Amino acid sequence: MKLRLLAKKSLISRRSTAILTIFSIAMSVALLLGVEKVRVNAQSSFANTISGTDLIVGARSGSIQLLLYSVFRIGDATNNISFKSYQDIAQQKGVKWTIPISLGDSHRGFRVMGTSRDYFSVYQYGEKRTLEFASGKQFEGVFDAVIGAEVANALNYAIGDQVIVSHGTGSASFAQHKDKPFIISGILKHTGTPVDRTLHVSLAGIEAMHVNWQGAVKKRKASKALTEANLQPESITAFLVGLDSKIASFKMQRYINEYKAEPLLAIFPGIALYELWDLMSVAEKALLIISMFVVLAALTGMLAVSLAGLNERRREVAILRSVGASHWHIMGLLITETVLLTVVGILLGLALLYFGIWFAQPIIEKTYGLFIPVTAPNIRELGMVCVLLIASLIVGLVPAYRAYKNSLADGMSIRS
Repeated sequence: MKLRLLAKKSLISRRSTAILTIFSIAMSVALLLGVEKVRVNAQSSFANTISGTDLIVGARSGSIQLLLYSVFRIGDATNNISFKSYQDIAQQKGVKWTIPISLGDSHRGFRVMGTSRDYFSVYQYGEKRTLEFASGKQFEGVFDAVIGAEVANALNYAIGDQVIVSHGTGSASFAQHKDKPFIISGILKHTGTPVDRTLHVSLAGIEAMHVNWQGAVKKRKASKALTEANLQPESITAFLVGLDSKIASFKMQRYINEYKAEPLLAIFPGIALYELWDLMSVAEKALLIISMFVVLAALTGMLAVSLAGLNERRREVAILRSVGASHWHIMGLLITETVLLTVVGILLGLALLYFGIWFAQPIIEKTYGLFIPVTAPNIRELGMVCVLLIASLIVGLVPAYRAYKNSLADGMSIRS
Protein backbone atom coordinates (compact mmCIF):
# COMPACT_ATOMS: atom_id res chain seq x y z
CA MET A 1 0.00 0.00 0.00
CA LYS A 2 2.86 2.40 0.87
CA LEU A 3 4.62 1.50 -2.37
CA ARG A 4 1.55 2.39 -4.42
CA LEU A 5 1.18 5.71 -2.54
CA LEU A 6 4.84 6.48 -3.12
CA ALA A 7 4.45 5.66 -6.83
CA LYS A 8 1.46 8.02 -7.08
CA LYS A 9 3.38 10.89 -5.46
CA SER A 10 6.36 10.22 -7.72
CA LEU A 11 4.14 10.36 -10.82
CA ILE A 12 2.45 13.55 -9.61
CA SER A 13 5.84 15.19 -9.25
CA ARG A 14 6.49 14.29 -12.91
CA ARG A 15 2.93 14.93 -14.07
CA SER A 16 3.76 16.43 -17.46
CA THR A 17 5.61 13.31 -18.59
CA ALA A 18 3.02 11.05 -16.93
CA ILE A 19 0.08 12.78 -18.68
CA LEU A 20 1.71 12.46 -22.10
CA THR A 21 2.44 8.79 -21.47
CA ILE A 22 -1.12 8.12 -20.29
CA PHE A 23 -2.55 9.92 -23.32
CA SER A 24 -0.41 7.91 -25.78
CA ILE A 25 -1.51 4.65 -24.13
CA ALA A 26 -5.16 5.78 -24.11
CA MET A 27 -5.10 6.61 -27.82
CA SER A 28 -3.49 3.28 -28.72
CA VAL A 29 -6.01 1.34 -26.59
CA ALA A 30 -8.95 3.24 -28.13
CA LEU A 31 -7.59 2.52 -31.62
CA LEU A 32 -6.93 -1.16 -30.93
CA LEU A 33 -10.32 -1.88 -29.36
CA GLY A 34 -12.08 0.40 -31.84
CA VAL A 35 -10.70 -1.57 -34.78
CA GLU A 36 -11.79 -4.79 -33.08
CA LYS A 37 -15.34 -3.52 -32.55
CA VAL A 38 -15.60 -2.28 -36.12
CA ARG A 39 -14.28 -5.62 -37.40
CA VAL A 40 -16.75 -7.69 -35.38
CA ASN A 41 -19.76 -5.51 -36.19
CA ALA A 42 -18.79 -5.17 -39.86
CA GLN A 43 -18.61 -8.94 -40.14
CA SER A 44 -21.98 -9.30 -38.43
CA SER A 45 -23.52 -6.63 -40.66
CA PHE A 46 -21.97 -8.23 -43.74
CA ALA A 47 -23.39 -11.65 -42.81
CA ASN A 48 -26.82 -10.07 -42.27
CA THR A 49 -26.99 -8.40 -45.68
CA ILE A 50 -29.58 -11.00 -46.60
CA SER A 51 -31.51 -13.24 -44.23
CA GLY A 52 -34.54 -15.51 -44.43
CA THR A 53 -33.53 -16.64 -47.93
CA ASP A 54 -32.77 -20.34 -48.24
CA LEU A 55 -31.28 -20.43 -51.75
CA ILE A 56 -30.03 -18.07 -54.45
CA VAL A 57 -30.36 -19.45 -57.98
CA GLY A 58 -28.58 -18.25 -61.10
CA ALA A 59 -26.79 -19.44 -64.20
CA ARG A 60 -24.02 -21.91 -63.50
CA SER A 61 -20.85 -20.03 -62.58
CA GLY A 62 -19.28 -19.57 -59.13
CA SER A 63 -20.99 -19.17 -55.76
CA ILE A 64 -19.23 -15.89 -54.93
CA GLN A 65 -19.91 -14.42 -58.37
CA LEU A 66 -23.59 -15.33 -58.07
CA LEU A 67 -23.74 -13.75 -54.60
CA LEU A 68 -22.01 -10.57 -55.78
CA TYR A 69 -24.32 -9.73 -58.65
CA SER A 70 -27.59 -10.99 -57.12
CA VAL A 71 -27.20 -9.50 -53.61
CA PHE A 72 -24.48 -6.83 -53.79
CA ARG A 73 -25.22 -5.69 -57.37
CA ILE A 74 -21.52 -6.05 -58.24
CA GLY A 75 -20.53 -7.46 -61.61
CA ASP A 76 -22.73 -9.20 -64.15
CA ALA A 77 -24.08 -12.68 -64.72
CA THR A 78 -22.41 -14.98 -67.24
CA ASN A 79 -25.83 -15.93 -68.55
CA ASN A 80 -29.52 -15.46 -67.87
CA ILE A 81 -32.16 -17.96 -66.74
CA SER A 82 -35.19 -18.68 -68.90
CA PHE A 83 -38.40 -17.47 -67.31
CA LYS A 84 -39.93 -20.87 -68.02
CA SER A 85 -37.30 -22.56 -65.82
CA TYR A 86 -37.93 -20.01 -63.09
CA GLN A 87 -41.68 -20.72 -63.16
CA ASP A 88 -41.07 -24.47 -63.11
CA ILE A 89 -38.85 -24.29 -60.01
CA ALA A 90 -41.18 -21.80 -58.31
CA GLN A 91 -44.01 -24.35 -58.61
CA GLN A 92 -42.06 -27.21 -57.06
CA LYS A 93 -43.35 -28.77 -53.86
CA GLY A 94 -41.84 -27.19 -50.76
CA VAL A 95 -41.15 -23.78 -52.36
CA LYS A 96 -42.80 -21.13 -50.20
CA TRP A 97 -41.89 -18.04 -52.21
CA THR A 98 -39.55 -16.82 -54.94
CA ILE A 99 -38.24 -13.38 -55.87
CA PRO A 100 -37.12 -12.90 -59.50
CA ILE A 101 -34.20 -10.55 -60.18
CA SER A 102 -33.51 -8.91 -63.52
CA LEU A 103 -30.34 -6.81 -63.85
CA GLY A 104 -28.50 -5.08 -66.67
CA ASP A 105 -29.59 -1.44 -66.51
CA SER A 106 -28.63 1.50 -64.33
CA HIS A 107 -29.48 5.08 -63.43
CA ARG A 108 -26.68 7.60 -62.87
CA GLY A 109 -24.36 4.95 -61.42
CA PHE A 110 -27.02 3.11 -59.38
CA ARG A 111 -28.15 -0.36 -60.41
CA VAL A 112 -31.71 -0.92 -61.63
CA MET A 113 -33.33 -4.18 -60.57
CA GLY A 114 -36.48 -5.66 -62.01
CA THR A 115 -38.43 -7.78 -59.56
CA SER A 116 -41.93 -8.64 -58.34
CA ARG A 117 -44.12 -6.99 -55.70
CA ASP A 118 -43.42 -9.90 -53.34
CA TYR A 119 -39.92 -8.52 -52.96
CA PHE A 120 -41.16 -5.79 -50.59
CA SER A 121 -42.97 -8.23 -48.30
CA VAL A 122 -40.72 -11.32 -48.16
CA TYR A 123 -37.18 -9.99 -48.64
CA GLN A 124 -35.36 -9.82 -45.30
CA TYR A 125 -32.04 -8.47 -44.01
CA GLY A 126 -30.33 -8.24 -40.64
CA GLU A 127 -32.15 -10.14 -37.92
CA LYS A 128 -35.02 -11.02 -40.27
CA ARG A 129 -36.08 -7.41 -40.72
CA THR A 130 -38.38 -6.64 -43.65
CA LEU A 131 -38.24 -3.64 -45.95
CA GLU A 132 -40.16 -0.53 -44.89
CA PHE A 133 -41.17 2.58 -46.80
CA ALA A 134 -40.03 6.02 -45.70
CA SER A 135 -42.63 7.49 -48.04
CA GLY A 136 -44.87 6.38 -50.88
CA LYS A 137 -45.69 2.78 -51.76
CA GLN A 138 -44.51 -0.13 -53.89
CA PHE A 139 -44.79 0.01 -57.66
CA GLU A 140 -48.20 -0.72 -59.16
CA GLY A 141 -48.02 0.56 -62.71
CA VAL A 142 -45.57 -0.66 -65.36
CA PHE A 143 -43.53 2.55 -65.16
CA ASP A 144 -43.51 2.95 -61.38
CA ALA A 145 -40.20 2.79 -59.50
CA VAL A 146 -39.18 2.35 -55.87
CA ILE A 147 -35.77 3.72 -54.88
CA GLY A 148 -33.45 3.00 -51.97
CA ALA A 149 -32.57 5.57 -49.31
CA GLU A 150 -29.08 6.26 -50.65
CA VAL A 151 -30.41 6.85 -54.18
CA ALA A 152 -32.94 9.35 -52.83
CA ASN A 153 -30.34 11.19 -50.73
CA ALA A 154 -27.60 11.27 -53.37
CA LEU A 155 -29.84 12.43 -56.21
CA ASN A 156 -32.30 14.44 -54.08
CA TYR A 157 -35.32 12.56 -55.43
CA ALA A 158 -38.88 12.70 -54.10
CA ILE A 159 -42.15 10.95 -54.81
CA GLY A 160 -43.41 11.79 -58.31
CA ASP A 161 -40.02 12.60 -59.83
CA GLN A 162 -39.11 11.12 -63.20
CA VAL A 163 -36.04 8.94 -63.73
CA ILE A 164 -34.43 7.91 -67.01
CA VAL A 165 -32.93 4.43 -67.01
CA SER A 166 -29.75 3.75 -69.01
CA HIS A 167 -28.75 0.55 -70.71
CA GLY A 168 -25.72 -1.10 -69.09
CA THR A 169 -24.24 -0.77 -65.61
CA GLY A 170 -21.65 1.98 -66.05
CA SER A 171 -21.84 5.34 -64.29
CA ALA A 172 -22.16 7.03 -67.70
CA SER A 173 -24.16 5.71 -70.65
CA PHE A 174 -25.12 7.08 -74.06
CA ALA A 175 -27.88 4.46 -74.50
CA GLN A 176 -30.75 5.86 -72.46
CA HIS A 177 -34.43 4.94 -72.45
CA LYS A 178 -35.55 8.55 -72.64
CA ASP A 179 -38.81 7.66 -74.37
CA LYS A 180 -40.02 5.64 -71.36
CA PRO A 181 -39.26 7.42 -68.07
CA PHE A 182 -40.20 5.92 -64.72
CA ILE A 183 -42.09 7.72 -61.98
CA ILE A 184 -40.93 7.30 -58.36
CA SER A 185 -43.79 5.79 -56.37
CA GLY A 186 -41.93 4.93 -53.17
CA ILE A 187 -38.74 5.49 -51.19
CA LEU A 188 -37.48 2.75 -48.86
CA LYS A 189 -36.12 3.35 -45.38
CA HIS A 190 -32.40 3.05 -44.78
CA THR A 191 -31.25 -0.58 -44.41
CA GLY A 192 -27.45 -0.39 -44.59
CA THR A 193 -27.51 -2.97 -47.40
CA PRO A 194 -27.23 -2.79 -51.23
CA VAL A 195 -31.00 -2.21 -51.26
CA ASP A 196 -30.24 1.44 -50.40
CA ARG A 197 -28.29 1.82 -53.65
CA THR A 198 -30.86 0.16 -55.92
CA LEU A 199 -33.68 1.45 -58.08
CA HIS A 200 -36.47 -1.16 -58.15
CA VAL A 201 -38.95 -1.59 -61.00
CA SER A 202 -41.26 -4.38 -62.07
CA LEU A 203 -40.23 -7.11 -64.51
CA ALA A 204 -42.85 -5.72 -66.84
CA GLY A 205 -41.15 -2.32 -66.58
CA ILE A 206 -37.83 -3.83 -67.65
CA GLU A 207 -39.53 -5.40 -70.68
CA ALA A 208 -41.50 -2.25 -71.51
CA MET A 209 -38.27 -0.21 -71.74
CA HIS A 210 -37.13 -2.36 -74.63
CA VAL A 211 -40.32 -2.19 -76.69
CA ASN A 212 -39.28 -0.70 -80.06
CA TRP A 213 -35.98 0.39 -78.52
CA GLN A 214 -33.53 1.04 -81.35
CA GLY A 215 -30.48 0.28 -79.21
CA ALA A 216 -31.58 -3.21 -78.25
CA VAL A 217 -29.86 -6.20 -79.76
CA LYS A 218 -33.21 -7.94 -79.92
CA LYS A 219 -36.13 -5.53 -80.14
CA ARG A 220 -39.33 -6.54 -78.44
CA LYS A 221 -42.40 -6.17 -80.62
CA ALA A 222 -44.84 -3.50 -79.54
CA SER A 223 -48.31 -4.42 -78.39
CA LYS A 224 -51.47 -2.38 -78.17
CA ALA A 225 -51.05 -1.74 -74.46
CA LEU A 226 -48.00 -2.01 -72.22
CA THR A 227 -49.49 -4.10 -69.42
CA GLU A 228 -48.04 -6.79 -67.21
CA ALA A 229 -50.11 -9.41 -68.99
CA ASN A 230 -48.35 -8.93 -72.32
CA LEU A 231 -44.93 -8.00 -70.93
CA GLN A 232 -43.83 -11.31 -69.45
CA PRO A 233 -40.03 -11.59 -69.67
CA GLU A 234 -38.27 -14.29 -71.64
CA SER A 235 -35.44 -14.50 -69.12
CA ILE A 236 -34.25 -13.18 -65.77
CA THR A 237 -30.83 -12.84 -64.14
CA ALA A 238 -31.38 -14.80 -60.92
CA PHE A 239 -33.98 -15.47 -58.23
CA LEU A 240 -34.21 -15.96 -54.48
CA VAL A 241 -35.98 -18.95 -52.96
CA GLY A 242 -37.69 -19.41 -49.61
CA LEU A 243 -38.70 -22.93 -48.59
CA ASP A 244 -41.37 -24.32 -46.29
CA SER A 245 -38.77 -26.35 -44.41
CA LYS A 246 -35.05 -25.81 -43.85
CA ILE A 247 -34.59 -29.58 -43.99
CA ALA A 248 -35.57 -29.56 -47.67
CA SER A 249 -32.81 -27.06 -48.59
CA PHE A 250 -30.21 -29.65 -49.58
CA LYS A 251 -32.73 -31.67 -51.58
CA MET A 252 -33.90 -28.57 -53.45
CA GLN A 253 -30.31 -27.43 -54.04
CA ARG A 254 -29.45 -30.80 -55.56
CA TYR A 255 -32.57 -30.70 -57.75
CA ILE A 256 -31.69 -27.24 -59.10
CA ASN A 257 -28.00 -28.05 -59.64
CA GLU A 258 -29.03 -31.14 -61.65
CA TYR A 259 -31.79 -29.34 -63.54
CA LYS A 260 -32.15 -30.86 -67.00
CA ALA A 261 -33.55 -27.93 -68.99
CA GLU A 262 -30.52 -25.65 -68.51
CA PRO A 263 -27.38 -25.42 -66.35
CA LEU A 264 -28.26 -23.71 -63.06
CA LEU A 265 -26.52 -23.11 -59.75
CA ALA A 266 -28.19 -22.93 -56.33
CA ILE A 267 -26.18 -21.66 -53.36
CA PHE A 268 -26.75 -21.12 -49.65
CA PRO A 269 -26.36 -17.35 -49.07
CA GLY A 270 -24.90 -17.75 -45.57
CA ILE A 271 -22.08 -20.03 -46.72
CA ALA A 272 -21.29 -17.84 -49.72
CA LEU A 273 -21.20 -14.73 -47.51
CA TYR A 274 -18.58 -16.25 -45.21
CA GLU A 275 -16.54 -17.41 -48.21
CA LEU A 276 -16.57 -13.85 -49.51
CA TRP A 277 -15.63 -12.46 -46.08
CA ASP A 278 -12.64 -14.80 -45.95
CA LEU A 279 -11.39 -13.30 -49.21
CA MET A 280 -11.52 -9.82 -47.66
CA SER A 281 -10.01 -10.87 -44.33
CA VAL A 282 -6.52 -9.80 -45.47
CA ALA A 283 -7.42 -6.12 -45.15
CA GLU A 284 -9.10 -6.80 -41.82
CA LYS A 285 -6.01 -8.52 -40.44
CA ALA A 286 -3.73 -5.81 -41.82
CA LEU A 287 -5.73 -3.14 -39.98
CA LEU A 288 -5.53 -5.13 -36.75
CA ILE A 289 -1.75 -5.55 -37.15
CA ILE A 290 -1.34 -1.80 -37.66
CA SER A 291 -3.29 -1.17 -34.44
CA MET A 292 -1.05 -3.60 -32.57
CA PHE A 293 2.01 -1.75 -33.83
CA VAL A 294 0.51 1.50 -32.55
CA VAL A 295 0.18 -0.11 -29.11
CA LEU A 296 3.74 -1.40 -29.35
CA ALA A 297 4.93 2.11 -30.25
CA ALA A 298 3.15 3.50 -27.18
CA LEU A 299 4.79 0.91 -24.91
CA THR A 300 8.17 1.58 -26.51
CA GLY A 301 7.69 5.29 -25.92
CA MET A 302 6.84 4.62 -22.29
CA LEU A 303 10.00 2.53 -21.96
CA ALA A 304 12.11 5.27 -23.52
CA VAL A 305 10.64 7.88 -21.17
CA SER A 306 11.24 5.61 -18.16
CA LEU A 307 14.87 4.96 -19.10
CA ALA A 308 15.52 8.62 -19.83
CA GLY A 309 13.89 9.66 -16.58
CA LEU A 310 15.80 7.02 -14.64
CA ASN A 311 19.08 8.77 -15.29
CA GLU A 312 17.58 12.00 -13.95
CA ARG A 313 16.19 10.20 -10.89
CA ARG A 314 19.49 8.73 -9.74
CA ARG A 315 19.58 11.00 -6.69
CA GLU A 316 15.93 10.21 -5.88
CA VAL A 317 16.77 6.49 -5.95
CA ALA A 318 19.89 7.09 -3.88
CA ILE A 319 17.92 9.01 -1.23
CA LEU A 320 15.38 6.20 -1.02
CA ARG A 321 18.21 3.74 -0.62
CA SER A 322 19.79 5.88 2.09
CA VAL A 323 16.64 5.84 4.19
CA GLY A 324 16.45 2.06 4.09
CA ALA A 325 14.76 1.15 0.83
CA SER A 326 16.12 -2.08 -0.59
CA HIS A 327 16.86 -2.93 -4.21
CA TRP A 328 13.53 -4.77 -4.36
CA HIS A 329 11.66 -1.72 -3.10
CA ILE A 330 13.18 0.40 -5.86
CA MET A 331 12.27 -2.23 -8.48
CA GLY A 332 8.75 -2.46 -7.09
CA LEU A 333 8.37 1.32 -7.20
CA LEU A 334 9.33 1.57 -10.89
CA ILE A 335 7.19 -1.42 -11.88
CA THR A 336 4.22 -0.01 -9.94
CA GLU A 337 4.60 3.34 -11.69
CA THR A 338 4.57 1.65 -15.10
CA VAL A 339 1.50 -0.46 -14.27
CA LEU A 340 -0.32 2.57 -12.83
CA LEU A 341 0.35 4.56 -16.00
CA THR A 342 -0.94 1.66 -18.12
CA VAL A 343 -4.08 1.11 -16.02
CA VAL A 344 -5.00 4.79 -16.11
CA GLY A 345 -4.22 4.87 -19.84
CA ILE A 346 -6.47 1.84 -20.45
CA LEU A 347 -9.35 3.36 -18.48
CA LEU A 348 -9.00 6.65 -20.33
CA GLY A 349 -8.77 4.77 -23.63
CA LEU A 350 -12.01 2.91 -22.89
CA ALA A 351 -13.70 6.20 -21.99
CA LEU A 352 -12.52 7.76 -25.26
CA LEU A 353 -13.62 4.69 -27.23
CA TYR A 354 -17.15 4.57 -25.85
CA PHE A 355 -17.61 8.31 -26.10
CA GLY A 356 -16.42 8.14 -29.72
CA ILE A 357 -18.83 5.28 -30.49
CA TRP A 358 -21.72 7.10 -28.84
CA PHE A 359 -20.96 10.32 -30.71
CA ALA A 360 -20.27 8.77 -34.14
CA GLN A 361 -22.87 5.99 -33.99
CA PRO A 362 -25.67 7.78 -35.91
CA ILE A 363 -23.19 9.24 -38.43
CA ILE A 364 -21.60 5.85 -39.18
CA GLU A 365 -24.98 4.13 -39.46
CA LYS A 366 -26.34 6.76 -41.83
CA THR A 367 -23.21 7.02 -43.97
CA TYR A 368 -21.98 3.43 -44.07
CA GLY A 369 -24.97 1.45 -42.86
CA LEU A 370 -22.92 -0.01 -40.01
CA PHE A 371 -24.42 0.00 -36.52
CA ILE A 372 -21.84 -0.23 -33.70
CA PRO A 373 -23.58 -0.76 -30.35
CA VAL A 374 -22.14 0.54 -27.08
CA THR A 375 -21.51 -2.77 -25.31
CA ALA A 376 -19.17 -3.94 -22.57
CA PRO A 377 -15.82 -5.41 -23.68
CA ASN A 378 -16.14 -9.03 -24.79
CA ILE A 379 -13.75 -11.87 -23.91
CA ARG A 380 -11.46 -11.14 -26.85
CA GLU A 381 -11.23 -7.44 -25.99
CA LEU A 382 -10.58 -8.20 -22.32
CA GLY A 383 -7.85 -10.58 -23.47
CA MET A 384 -6.25 -7.73 -25.43
CA VAL A 385 -6.34 -5.52 -22.33
CA CYS A 386 -4.75 -8.27 -20.23
CA VAL A 387 -1.99 -8.75 -22.80
CA LEU A 388 -1.37 -4.99 -22.69
CA LEU A 389 -1.10 -5.07 -18.89
CA ILE A 390 1.37 -7.96 -19.04
CA ALA A 391 3.35 -6.12 -21.69
CA SER A 392 3.49 -3.01 -19.48
CA LEU A 393 4.74 -5.15 -16.61
CA ILE A 394 7.54 -6.48 -18.83
CA VAL A 395 8.34 -2.95 -19.97
CA GLY A 396 8.51 -1.84 -16.34
CA LEU A 397 11.05 -4.57 -15.55
CA VAL A 398 13.67 -2.96 -17.81
CA PRO A 399 14.12 0.35 -15.91
CA ALA A 400 13.58 -1.55 -12.64
CA TYR A 401 16.48 -3.84 -13.44
CA ARG A 402 18.66 -0.83 -14.37
CA ALA A 403 17.84 0.77 -11.01
CA TYR A 404 18.61 -2.51 -9.29
CA LYS A 405 22.10 -2.46 -10.80
CA ASN A 406 22.84 1.06 -9.64
CA SER A 407 24.66 1.20 -6.36
CA LEU A 408 24.23 3.71 -3.54
CA ALA A 409 27.70 5.12 -4.08
CA ASP A 410 27.05 5.58 -7.80
CA GLY A 411 23.81 7.38 -7.05
CA MET A 412 25.44 9.81 -4.59
CA SER A 413 28.47 10.55 -6.76
CA ILE A 414 28.63 13.71 -8.84
CA ARG A 415 29.32 13.15 -12.53
CA SER A 416 31.21 15.72 -14.52
